[in-house]
Amino acid sequence: MIEAFQNINKAFESKVRLGIMAVLMVNEDADFNTLKELLSLTDGNLASHTKALEELGYIACRKSFVGRKPKTSFEATQEGKKAFKAHIEALENFLKST
Repeated sequence: MIEAFQNINKAFESKVRLGIMAVLMVNEDADFNTLKELLSLTDGNLASHTKALEELGYIACRKSFVGRKPKTSFEATQEGKKAFKAHIEALENFLKST
């Protein structure tokens, strides 16, 4: 059973990070406010989790302006997509093995 945990990615143990990646896997990108609303998070909580995923290279952050308002958008990187798919596959394999 220990072998089933080998491909579990610790970066996705947090339900917030799991949620961020899930949203970004089914959408090309998502802006800060959309993620905040979908996942019912505070600004600070979302910011800290997106920063952690960004530092791992799993998501990319794009900042722009719409009129005079700043807009922050995120998208999953190829590395992030690969890591997330491997994590989900590991979870499925674990569930099948029990």
